[in-house]
Amino acid sequence: MVERTKSKNEPVTLLDVAREAGVSPSTVSRILNGTAKVSDVKRKAVETAIAEMKFEPNQLAQGLKSGRSMTIGIVVQDISSPFFDETLHGVDDGLKGTGYASVIVSGHWNADEEASRIKLLLARKVDGIILLSGRIADKKVLEFALDKPIVATGRSLNSKTAVGFKLDNVHGAYLATRHLIELGHRRIAFVTGPANNTDAAERQEGYQNALREANIPFEKNLVAEGNFHEASGLLAINRLLETQQQFSAVFAANDLSAYGVRLGLYRKGIRVPEDISLIGFDDLPSSLYTTPPLTTIHQPLYDMGLLATKTLLGLIAGNEVDTSLPGLELIARETTRRMR
Repeated sequence: MVERTKSKNEPVTLLDVAREAGVSPSTVSRILNGTAKVSDVKRKAVETAIAEMKFEPNQLAQGLKSGRSMTIGIVVQDISSPFFDETLHGVDDGLKGTGYASVIVSGHWNADEEASRIKLLLARKVDGIILLSGRIADKKVLEFALDKPIVATGRSLNSKTAVGFKLDNVHGAYLATRHLIELGHRRIAFVTGPANNTDAAERQEGYQNALREANIPFEKNLVAEGNFHEASGLLAINRLLETQQQFSAVFAANDLSAYGVRLGLYRKGIRVPEDISLIGFDDLPSSLYTTPPLTTIHQPLYDMGLLATKTLLGLIAGNEVDTSLPGLELIARETTRRMR
């Protein structure tokens, strides 16, 4: 029997790899699926053949054989937010080369909508879900995780099917406020995040902790409520200025709010940092390009997205996962200065 000559334009098949490596097609398949127990010699031969022949396995077909859809669901709260954009960048890089595709939905900071979106993703047979922040109760997340594994940010979860990553907002806000205190500021205004938001409450706690440590009285009239968006920062600083309270620095609970504060001060002819120092929280990419560049607290948003993805893929595969995440740090730029 004469073996057919393969055209250069024809794709390399699993059978071609098996023939080149001198093993059975089933052995190649099991090695690709991670279920093969073979000698190092055979494994090396298969890996060499795959590399030399530039074989690209059909990830979807492999997924169907293993009962997987090769998709993961991602629940964000605001698709337009640069905060989530940076985290999604990490998620996207974490999926590269894995054969997995993502399905992104938005919960709009509403617990009922988040639950509805998770149910929708589960109905679409995703292999797992990444939940970025949100207001759905931890108990409900654990219930959903009985169906498919879930990795959630902004939460402390640690079960076989649900893992959470929570950054220390209290410490981050403490660092921001202490930075201003160390520069000689004692009357420090604070623009909060939205009411009933855990991150916002923790950042206010860190602000108050730093004041207490420095024996600076906490003054409610120096606190203005925001909602983590630029417009709320603008409105908050306008309210603070209208009260004619004296303050030499502003700590905004996130960078977007700080952008609004900066605009409000500019419109009043108040210079930053010559007249008032300003610090944010997040270290969004655009904060490096504000005028002047914003002093802020760096959150490892990209790293969080990358780690969340790797952790979820590990849970799906039944592997142990490393959930260590870089901490928060002060990024001192040009919107803060020492009191004179």
